[in-house]
Amino acid sequence: MRKKLLLFLSVIVSASLTIALGGCQGDKAANSSKIVVGIAQDLEDSLDPHEAVAAGTKEVLFNLYEGLLKPDPEGNLIPAVAESYEVNEDGTLYTFHLRKDIKFHSGEPVTAEDVKYSLEKSAGMGENESQIPAFSLIKSVDIIDDATVTITLSESNLELPSYLAAVNAAIIPKNNENPAGDPIGTGPYRYVSRSPQENIVMKRFDEYWGEPAAIEDVTFKVEANADSIVMDLLGGSIDMFPRLTTTQVDQLNDNFTVYEGTMNLVQALYLNNAVKPFDDMRVRQALCYGTDIEGLLSLAFDGKGTPIGSSMFPAFGKYYLDELNDTYSYDPEKAKELLAEAGYPDGFDFTIVVPSNYQPHIDTAQVLAEQYKQIGVNADIQLVEWNTWLSDVYTGRQFDATVIGVDASHMTARALLERFVSDADNNFINFSDPAYDETFQKAVSTADDAESTGYYQELERILSEDAANVYLQDMAEFVALNKKFEGYTFYPMYIQDIARIKLAE
Repeated sequence: MRKKLLLFLSVIVSASLTIALGGCQGDKAANSSKIVVGIAQDLEDSLDPHEAVAAGTKEVLFNLYEGLLKPDPEGNLIPAVAESYEVNEDGTLYTFHLRKDIKFHSGEPVTAEDVKYSLEKSAGMGENESQIPAFSLIKSVDIIDDATVTITLSESNLELPSYLAAVNAAIIPKNNENPAGDPIGTGPYRYVSRSPQENIVMKRFDEYWGEPAAIEDVTFKVEANADSIVMDLLGGSIDMFPRLTTTQVDQLNDNFTVYEGTMNLVQALYLNNAVKPFDDMRVRQALCYGTDIEGLLSLAFDGKGTPIGSSMFPAFGKYYLDELNDTYSYDPEKAKELLAEAGYPDGFDFTIVVPSNYQPHIDTAQVLAEQYKQIGVNADIQLVEWNTWLSDVYTGRQFDATVIGVDASHMTARALLERFVSDADNNFINFSDPAYDETFQKAVSTADDAESTGYYQELERILSEDAANVYLQDMAEFVALNKKFEGYTFYPMYIQDIARIKLAE
């Protein structure tokens, strides 16, 4: 018997993560309005959703693109290009019923051919490799009729809907030969222009199938110089900036509302496990013992942030293991003992590469460097531009260590933990553990949710005990929004949903 899953379009704003704001939108969707949003880096990887890599790119493209499904502010999956779907009992056949009268930004209707093309392209069934490893399970995408598409999997996967809601699974026109230069989607905003290193401009899509955006014109302005952010906010050249530091927040005036939530990412000192001395687990463990996380949060983040002990953050509920925070307590003497055992009784030197446009990561690296002096380890900090970090660190894996935050854009435990499988393309730290690989295969092969959860938790324990990285925190997020506007909404993932922002009453 087939199980019918009907999805109803609803929006529930999480009271735990947002400031409650009264009033209703009324007729302001029709009013002319403009907002300038500061972003920390240019969208240099790609405007093609199926090729986008950086979380900072995907959070912007969320406004342009939609998949068959999309997330709401609580992380629930709601309809987008599809209005409903069915899945058979063994989880290998998904049938999607497409929304009627939905259009691309070009004005052309979305067809089943477009859906099939987009899913096959996203899954890497053409020339390109998929940004979603789980899509390797897709055997075929078939058109049943003009409004029905099926996805057949090689094995059961009940997480597929979460992956289909990701930016990397967006539905785009089959006839668009240049999606990277002329991005066309179905989202609440349409693409207008991009000036490299300066901005990307969008305009409200008035034929959007859902509730229209309140703000008509949006400019995402690149703020690559972290020292200029507060000045530009106060000067009025930008109206909003996400992920401010507490120091930056303290410099703002009463013209801004500051929203506080969590970033829902794993900030860590990521270590290249393939280079000396980090190919020795004892050295990695020594850094863990030599890290005073409470001191870090106090010095760099005004006590804000949630310590985490592995590659999982609290928003993942049943998967998150709070006890892993206790795997390594702050113990400089234990750190020195491990270094001596590993052959480094006098410590060692290494370099922490940090993207220069992310002040919180710079602050973190500076505090860690001071702490490691207590165990005889000298850490030099090298600031690089974002595109250099992507090419040299993330893609090229040419680094000792880096401070960065890793998110789960697909809202699955698999999305956070799959990157540490030995042969994963995005395993930029070169972590390798046969027990981890074996456990991961068990986690993704079982159709039993309880078993799967247990395997994912075991993966987190392995990462923690092996000291794959020095796990630090799920960072607190501060978003400044000029009081001319209201309605900023947090999501349990990297998203800037500008369609929810409106002119203040």
